[in-house]
Amino acid sequence: MKNNHKRILKLVYSAVCIALAMVLPLFLGQVQVFMQGISPMHIPALLCGLLCGPWYGLAVGLISPILRSLVFTMPKMYPTALAMAFELGTYGLVTGLLYKALKKMNFWPRTYVSLIAAMLIGRVVGGIAQALLLGFRGEGYSLQLFATAYFVNTSVGMVIHLIVIPLIFFALKKAKLTIEE
Repeated sequence: MKNNHKRILKLVYSAVCIALAMVLPLFLGQVQVFMQGISPMHIPALLCGLLCGPWYGLAVGLISPILRSLVFTMPKMYPTALAMAFELGTYGLVTGLLYKALKKMNFWPRTYVSLIAAMLIGRVVGGIAQALLLGFRGEGYSLQLFATAYFVNTSVGMVIHLIVIPLIFFALKKAKLTIEE
């Protein structure tokens, strides 16, 4: 029964994360440059990896941009939402895997190592997906475009994520609302 309770809780948290990925960009959507810098859809994927583990984090990351594109037509499905699905899916997967693997570390270093590694690996995966998708169209994608789109333009968002996500996760943990494995 206890495992069933954990599964249901993980499904609920995953659904909440998908809902957050749908609505967070609406709050910041009036200022396009601000929204791109903050990357609001990244927060739920990273948080889900920490809260629910790698497979739920992967699912939330894959589903969110595609569902948001279908419902709100933003981001554009091709190539943006598809590339984001790979990026955000990687965020959820890597965050969940590392947080689980680093059990011997204290909470804060464990959380930060998991988030930073996930953000770096996810951005590389997203850039590769973007390059492949644009390549199918016959469009080029240079290393300079990749670095600008995935690191320079989103550096403020990365810092904000490294502040906000651990604080949310810590608050949930302190309130005993996390799922302990």
